[in-house]
Amino acid sequence: MAEEKFEKALAKLEDIVRRMEQGDLTLEESLKAFEEGIRLSRLCAKRLDEAERRVQLLLKTEEGLSVKPYSGETEETGEDEK
Repeated sequence: MAEEKFEKALAKLEDIVRRMEQGDLTLEESLKAFEEGIRLSRLCAKRLDEAERRVQLLLKTEEGLSVKPYSGETEETGEDEK
């Protein structure tokens, strides 16, 4: 089985959440949907962790890791970005 893309997995997860929130599923359908949702959630978390590690590697400098947390402010003005 080919690896599932993050965007596709996230869309499937959102669909599962919508269907479960509607409350029209049987208990068995809900359990199956929940199980699939957990699988997709873990897959998405894994993909995000991998992306974060790649970004950190790209930001690595000779002195060490140059990672700054995102504050939502621009460096020049100190104002929040919109």
